[in-house]
Amino acid sequence: MADSPMWINALVVDATDPARLAAFWSELLGRPVVDRTGPYVWLRREMGMGLGFQQTAESKSGKNRMHFDISSPDPASEQQRVEALGGRRLEEYADGGFLVMADPEGNEFCIIPEGPVGLDSEGRAHYLS
Repeated sequence: MADSPMWINALVVDATDPARLAAFWSELLGRPVVDRTGPYVWLRREMGMGLGFQQTAESKSGKNRMHFDISSPDPASEQQRVEALGGRRLEEYADGGFLVMADPEGNEFCIIPEGPVGLDSEGRAHYLS
């Protein structure tokens, strides 16, 4: 057995409309679409990590089991940009103190401030005013 470590090469998001979802994330992250192959649309690889969107017939249902945390120096202003791109804020998570958003297909992600995020004893953040 080889002693080489494994690493995450790419994150792939299921999508009913991968081109639309890739366009949203491309604009949000500043990573251009670089490839379209079969059911996949890929954004430019950065820091060794690929981000792709795979065509699926099923729509998202239920809460994500994994989500992205996106850092920003000003999370509140980024909320407006996400909404202008077709995303929305998920108010049902507001009690946790995190800015939880959804992309156009409903995939949850958080916009957090750069640097450490302080949490209280119940795991709630307090960076939103």
